[in-house]
Amino acid sequence: MRVKLTSLVACVLLLFCACSQAIGGPRSSSDLQMDDYDVVILGGRVMDPETGFDEIRNVGIKDGLIEAITTKPITGNTVLAAAGQVVTAGFVDTHWHGQDVLTQKLALRAGITTALELEGGGLKVAQWYLSKEGNSLYNYGITASHMAHRIRIHDDEAWQINKDLTAGPMDAVQITVMMGRATEAGWSVSTSNRQQLNDLMRSLDEELRQGAIGVGSVPGYSRTGISTLEQYAVQKAAGNYGRLTSVHGRYYPSALTPAEQPAGFDEVFANALELEAPLLYCHMLDAGWQDIANKLSWARRKGYTMWGEIYPYIAASTVISAEYLQPETYEATGNQYGNGGAEGGIYDPERGKFYTREEFLKARNTDADKLIFAYYGNRSFWLEDWVRDEELTLATDGTWLPLGTSVNFNTPYEKWAGHPRTAGSHGKLLRLSRELELPLMITLSKMNYLPAKYLGNTGLKAMQVRGRMQEGMVADVVVFNPLTVTDNSTYKVGEQGLPVTGVSHVLVNGIAVVVDSQVREVYAGQPIRFPVEQKGRFMPLTEEAWIRYYGSSTTPR
Repeated sequence: MRVKLTSLVACVLLLFCACSQAIGGPRSSSDLQMDDYDVVILGGRVMDPETGFDEIRNVGIKDGLIEAITTKPITGNTVLAAAGQVVTAGFVDTHWHGQDVLTQKLALRAGITTALELEGGGLKVAQWYLSKEGNSLYNYGITASHMAHRIRIHDDEAWQINKDLTAGPMDAVQITVMMGRATEAGWSVSTSNRQQLNDLMRSLDEELRQGAIGVGSVPGYSRTGISTLEQYAVQKAAGNYGRLTSVHGRYYPSALTPAEQPAGFDEVFANALELEAPLLYCHMLDAGWQDIANKLSWARRKGYTMWGEIYPYIAASTVISAEYLQPETYEATGNQYGNGGAEGGIYDPERGKFYTREEFLKARNTDADKLIFAYYGNRSFWLEDWVRDEELTLATDGTWLPLGTSVNFNTPYEKWAGHPRTAGSHGKLLRLSRELELPLMITLSKMNYLPAKYLGNTGLKAMQVRGRMQEGMVADVVVFNPLTVTDNSTYKVGEQGLPVTGVSHVLVNGIAVVVDSQVREVYAGQPIRFPVEQKGRFMPLTEEAWIRYYGSSTTPR
């Protein structure tokens, strides 16, 4: 049976509960009758990375909140057994593209309770949130898309031929499809003049006014088009609201030399420091990532909200027409059109085979929006380092199904096609951590506490009460077996969407959405967003300021 929750009622209820607890604190288990809980989780190893709590306890959940973590016997309407299993806060993924119901199920099977589209972002943010009400199994949120507004401004042909997509709210899936369909990618190589830049900034400001989490910016897909002034202005738009910019760096993957990824990072890092604005640096998986991690760590010690993310795979995934996959760029990094591994290779997940160089060049022209896997062999040397790093967060970069794929709630997982990181990242990190005998508490913090903490530091109140397994927090909870939890997805066709096993139960806003590893069709997800503001904060760039910056009134090339 399909169950829909009324988002407004649920939000009001959660807000009322949170406010009442802020005044009087959460009720202790002694204040409640034995059957007073909606859900109880019995006998699990409760772990909370923020406080370091690690004890066998029973958990009582009421009205969407964790009411009790106790040694006392408790009962409730729903009873979940957790003996021999870990009970912790649900995982928060800050880089999740797929929005269909099958991809949502993969997230829940991996313990993800909040999946946010922060890198690519969206267009018509207010309508996007409205379209998700009562239709999401997990908590959801989005940034304003730098890329989408660039396409609108610089590539009218792409905009017009995709009216079926642009008619409604767009997320990174639709935006990337439109990007791939463009016959001439003017949006990626055209430099904004002053009027176009003001148009861009005004549009982003309106999305932020409507509650976007921040701005998603992908200069890596528009290396030659986005000027340094435009990149600064984009980050300033988000910074005006104290919100983050989530960035796919200008030189990721590295274009020519190992120094280029850090150079692309330094651009947005310096902007964020000057603006005193939050920064999320996406998938820092190339040469120089250690340098980036050190700088982000320094910034946090100085009080800035800045962090970086990884996923534990050596192959990337994107559309075949991406600018950074041009042969002269891909081959310059030492990668070839091989069969994966150290030599690299471009893989077609639908055919289940690698492209030759000739096949790849042909497909770029004839199938521009096709999703592919790009292998970067040197990443295999860093995989263990990413897992061991205590400060990098895990973010899946979960991909979307191929264009035109039709799925429903009952579609078999074997039908899912795409990068195995979508289904497997969290299970793989837990498995690798177990094999390397790393502290489980630190691994958990990379998946729940740290991303929630950093997002909460930007003022996002919904994340200040998530990512923590404590009384009074929102009951987004995952229960898993630490000895058996593992990834099962592979690059092979038919196995790309095999879900994580070992995750027994998942609660979203206190609702049991996964029970005994089976996802229930209960749309319990709530919006993660900022309040709508009455006035925007856009200030246009004057002609005088433009000339002062460039020394000319013309657009630079």
